[in-house]
Formats: sequence, structure tokens, C-alpha cells
Amino acid sequence: MNRTAIYLLVFVAWSAGMFGAGWAWRGDRAEGAEALQQADASAAQVQQVNQTRATEHDQAEALATIGAKHEEDRTAAEAVPAAVVADLRTGNLQLRDDLATCNTTRLSEAVAGTIERDAHAQLRAEVAGALVQIGRDADDHVRACQAVVKSDRAVNPAQLLSGP
Repeated sequence: MNRTAIYLLVFVAWSAGMFGAGWAWRGDRAEGAEALQQADASAAQVQQVNQTRATEHDQAEALATIGAKHEEDRTAAEAVPAAVVADLRTGNLQLRDDLATCNTTRLSEAVAGTIERDAHAQLRAEVAGALVQIGRDADDHVRACQAVVKSDRAVNPAQLLSGP
């Protein structure tokens, strides 16, 4: 073999080796770029999950606060009927005429004795106390429900679904 053929053969081998090395290097760079993209996507997903969890945690705390306030109101409402009855008996509180004249048995005052009238007056005071408690319980329940709705509407559902 002559010298030119040897140089040509070495040049072809050298070129094939460089082509193979370049091809492998390009593949490694592509895999590295893909790995970086996957890492960025994973980091964004982790950030979104953490943000969603923080929002859910804040909502849970708000609802727990509302629930605790509602339970405090329910506990405080248990003393209302006794206080209303005591205030009615001492004269510190007076009923409106439509409730004060309410009489379930509709006995005429001429027929009813003094004891029956006193019993009805006491019953009216107890009924008024129970009515005030029912009204207060309903008001407390409505306030708690409104607080839950207001808390729920403060968070935009689109924020939970969209990414950062």
C-alpha cells in the first residue's frame, strides 16, 4: 500500500471516529437538556402542590375558627332562657303585647283562678326564654354558615387549578 492510501485510510478512520464522538456528544447534550426540563417541570409541580396545600391549610384554619366560635356561641346560648325568665320575673324585661297575651288554653280571666293566671304568666316567661334561645341559636347558626360561605368565596377556585 502506498503512502497516499494509508493517509486516506487514516483520514477516513479519523473522520468516522470524530463523527461518532460528535453524535454521542449531541445525544448526551439532548438527554441533559431533557433532564433539565423535567427537573424544572417537577419543581413547578412541587411548588403548585405546596401552594395548594397552603391554601387548603388556611381554609381549614378559617373553618376551624368559625366552628370554634359557633360552639362557643352554642355554649353561651344555654344560659339565655334562664336569664330571660329571671329578667321577665324581675320586670327588667317585658314582652311585646302579642306574646304577652298569648295563652294556649284561651281560658277567660273570669274563669281562671289566680293560681292558674300565675302559672300561665310563669309559663309565658319560660316560653319566652325558650323562644329567645331558639332565635339566638338560629342567628348563631346563620352567622356561622355565612362565615363559611364568605371564607370559601375568598379563595378563587381558578387559583387552585392554574399553575404559578
